[in-house]
Amino acid sequence: RRYDAGKDGFIDLMELKLMMEKLGAPQTHLGLKNMIKEVDEDLDSKLSFREFLLIFRKAAAGELQEDSGLHALARLSEIDVSTEGVKGAKSFFEAKVRQALGHESRFEEEIKAEQEEKKKQAEELKQRKAAFKELQSTFKQ
Repeated sequence: RRYDAGKDGFIDLMELKLMMEKLGAPQTHLGLKNMIKEVDEDLDSKLSFREFLLIFRKAAAGELQEDSGLHALARLSEIDVSTEGVKGAKSFFEAKVRQALGHESRFEEEIKAEQEEKKKQAEELKQRKAAFKELQSTFKQ
């Protein structure tokens, strides 16, 4: 919410740019686009809250390249050291990882359901094209 300047529930390219600058890890334009692309499940070129959480799930699973912007973002999670203390930081981050892993199964189920739906739609399209070609060949004769 802090970085969602448009208050639309998404983080777009410019909002991500400002966020990364404020976190002290500025990225190139291409780097920002690649960050979004890596977790942009719905291909709308912006991050939803779910896609934002996916960054931390991937980080916890070790699926992010260490030199990537997403890895830097996951590493730079904000914590108030004055209230948590340095020793409290470890438990804070461990809790974040456990929380992200708890959401993992739900995310995976949703992703698998979406992938299966896309496969089903692709198969239906393939069948419709085949039926059309068959019908088209009848008219050519």
